[in-house]
Amino acid sequence: MTDDLAPGAGTGPATVDPADAATGGDAELLGLIDRLAELLHRSDLLELEVESGGTGLILRKAVAQPVAMSSAAPSPESGTETAAHPDGQPAAGAAPVPPATPSVKAPLTGIFYASPAPGSAPYVQAGGEVAVGQVIGLIEAMKLFNEIKSDLAGRVVRVLPESGALVKAKQPLIEVEPL
Repeated sequence: MTDDLAPGAGTGPATVDPADAATGGDAELLGLIDRLAELLHRSDLLELEVESGGTGLILRKAVAQPVAMSSAAPSPESGTETAAHPDGQPAAGAAPVPPATPSVKAPLTGIFYASPAPGSAPYVQAGGEVAVGQVIGLIEAMKLFNEIKSDLAGRVVRVLPESGALVKAKQPLIEVEPL
């Protein structure tokens, strides 16, 4: 006989109190969430998404929003809208919305890498030029590294995600000013 078996083990059908099972399951789930939150905190990731069966969990880091130094109106993506007259004209005192800068968007969700290897030069930098078909970064998805190529040509205004950040499909990766 071994000492690590529970009393009554192997002597017949086990009985489990449903209240104890729920509490144990909840404690185990909360422990897993705590471990995932700690993993997210220690990593460069901004978001961690886990799915198992029909259950999904998304953990996000709290990120301070940068303060815009321009007088431009907030973008529609930020959730704020510019006041307008019923005829569609901007309200008095409302700043006109500047046209969106063309951008190269992520074709899939995954981890974005700006350079081919840690410590090496990035594929593109703000102020540099990019050509159609030029590799601008890598996205790792399902253990595969996918080269992301530009579909625009021009001067790179800025690279939006940091290297190692989770990006979603159709999220802008770089902003390009046509030449």
